[in-house]
Amino acid sequence: MATIIIIGAGLGGMSAAYELKAELGKQHDVILVNDKPDFEFNPSNPWIAVRWRERKDISLPIEPHVKNKGIRFIHAALTGLQPLEQQIRLSDGQHLHYDFLVLCTGPALAFEEVQGAGPTAGGTASVCTLSHAEECLHSVNGLLDEPGPVIVGAMPGASCFGPAYEYAFILDRHLRDKKVRKDVPMTFVTSEPYIGHLGLNGVGDSKGMLESELRMRDMQ
Repeated sequence: MATIIIIGAGLGGMSAAYELKAELGKQHDVILVNDKPDFEFNPSNPWIAVRWRERKDISLPIEPHVKNKGIRFIHAALTGLQPLEQQIRLSDGQHLHYDFLVLCTGPALAFEEVQGAGPTAGGTASVCTLSHAEECLHSVNGLLDEPGPVIVGAMPGASCFGPAYEYAFILDRHLRDKKVRKDVPMTFVTSEPYIGHLGLNGVGDSKGMLESELRMRDMQ
C-alpha cells in the first residue's frame, strides 16, 4: 500500500484527490490536507462581491464528501516538508510519511509587491478569495450609497487576468441594475501589454472583443 498526500483542497486538490482515489482504489491510501474545512469555488468569487451569490452557494464542507469516496481529510496547514525523509509536518502537530506528495496550494497572493495594495492595507478591494469578495461587497454597497469613480484591474505580477475583466463587467451590470452607473466613472487598469492579452498573447480575437466590450460599457 502506498500513501499519497495531497496538499490543498481547491479546484486542483479536490480534483486530484477524487481522480487518484478512483484510479488507485482501496489498495492505496489517499490523504487530502487543507488549511480550511470548506471547499470554496473561487471562480464564483466575483459574484459574491455584488451578492449574486452567497457563501453557502459556492462552498461546502470537505470531509463528508471525500469520506464517502474513501479519502481521508485532515484540516491543518502544512508547516514543514522533509523530502529526503518523505515526511510533512502539520500545524496540528502531526508528522506524516508519504510515498507520493501532490502540491496543489495554488498561487500565493503577494499584495506586498505593490505598496498599499490589498484589503489589509486598505488600498484596494479584492475578489481573490471568498472572504475578500465578502469584504469587497461592503465597498460596493458603500459605492451605491455614495457613487464615485471606480478602478478595476490587474496589477503587475498577476498570474490570471480573466477575473479582472469579469468583475469589471459584473460590477458595470450591477451598477446599471441599481440605476447609479451614470454617476460612477469606471476605469480598467491592467499590466498586460495590451487589452485582451490575458497573459497568453491573446486568445483568438480577445483584443478586439474586449476593447469593444469596454467601449460599449463606457469604461476608460
